[in-house]
Amino acid sequence: MTTRITAAVSVYLVLRKGEEVLLLLRQNTGFMDNQYGLVSGHVEADEPATEGMIREAYEEAGIRLKPENLRVAHIMHRQSGRLNVDIFFECTNWDGEIQNREPHKCAELKFFSLRSPPKNLIGYVHDALRAIEKKSFYSESGWNL
Repeated sequence: MTTRITAAVSVYLVLRKGEEVLLLLRQNTGFMDNQYGLVSGHVEADEPATEGMIREAYEEAGIRLKPENLRVAHIMHRQSGRLNVDIFFECTNWDGEIQNREPHKCAELKFFSLRSPPKNLIGYVHDALRAIEKKSFYSESGWNL
């Protein structure tokens, strides 16, 4: 009999302003510190992924998102010592001014061109953003088969 496993579900915000994407510089988290990533977080047990994304966007960047402005742009099935299902939501319309609401975990929030992303962009985030640019909806990362 096959053993069933559970996966962590994470949501990532690909917030676009023209040709640029909002990235945050991680610090003091114990995970990928001093690297750029997206506004993101784990989905809680009592919420759907869109609500999780809306919650994380407000908690981390102080912006309000509406479900109808979120578009699933990419799904990544990722192995990183644990099983992850990562949902990347694209958004171009938000309410509020972007602000760093978690300065203890985030050194800065800044828009970057995808043509010249920072060298210290988290690898799997870079891969997901490239896949989104190519209109590829699904990818896998970290599997050594």
